[in-house]
Amino acid sequence: MQYRQILSRALLAAVGFAALASAAQAAVPCGSGSFQAWLDEFKTEAASKGISQATLASSLNGVTPDQSVLSRDHSQKVFDQTFEQFSGRMVPPRLTRGANMLKQYGSVLSRVEDAYGVPGEVLVAIWGLETDFGVNIGKFPTLRSLATLAYDCRRAELFRGELLDALRIIDRGDMSAADMHGAWAGEIGQTQFMPSNYVKYAVDFDANGKRDLLRSAPDVLASTANYLASHGWQKGKDWQPGSPNFPVLQEWNKSDIYSRTVATFATQLAHAP
Repeated sequence: MQYRQILSRALLAAVGFAALASAAQAAVPCGSGSFQAWLDEFKTEAASKGISQATLASSLNGVTPDQSVLSRDHSQKVFDQTFEQFSGRMVPPRLTRGANMLKQYGSVLSRVEDAYGVPGEVLVAIWGLETDFGVNIGKFPTLRSLATLAYDCRRAELFRGELLDALRIIDRGDMSAADMHGAWAGEIGQTQFMPSNYVKYAVDFDANGKRDLLRSAPDVLASTANYLASHGWQKGKDWQPGSPNFPVLQEWNKSDIYSRTVATFATQLAHAP
């Protein structure tokens, strides 16, 4: 994915028609001035895009930058494990539980496959690799992480958009600000959707009125299938490297090693007793 930095939108002066017509104040750019000034300007933009004042207050009041998030972002290293090393570390410890999950959620997975064409083995493999089947979804407050990364200038445009989408998730009632926590870079839910993908692909498969990727396994599995189907998954086709569906796994995660590990895990689940 390619990123471009942009300056945030201009914040118009609100001191009367004459001042409003004459000039617009410059927005607070990423990384300049105080974080609070930047956040206040962001709230103005979010409100102009339809985010309610109640959501803004519950989500952003009192938010401060998280230096640990910046440290993690600035110190990311190139993935240097081989496929054999990574898959050997990730798949065997999860295989038995993955097979059990296939059985436990068999009826749900069957309905999901009917709706989206994605087999349960693939969905359970992703579920296991991402969060150990929902056990380790992350403990970082998502809104604080995203605000921190949006204020930082490395990928300001990307994370500003993700922060807006996180607010949209709260505004439409899918989860509360207090419940929104996950990985340090803003991924949320049991298969780690960025907020923009949550907005696009999350579905309410258990029909309770919420697209809940934190607590509802049916919503998690169906939303993951919806993502794959929306990126070209072909029902009934193979998912191994060189097959029609392997490029779709690469849309889920650009790492060839990770995608191959998903494919291997799913194949082993398909042959599990």
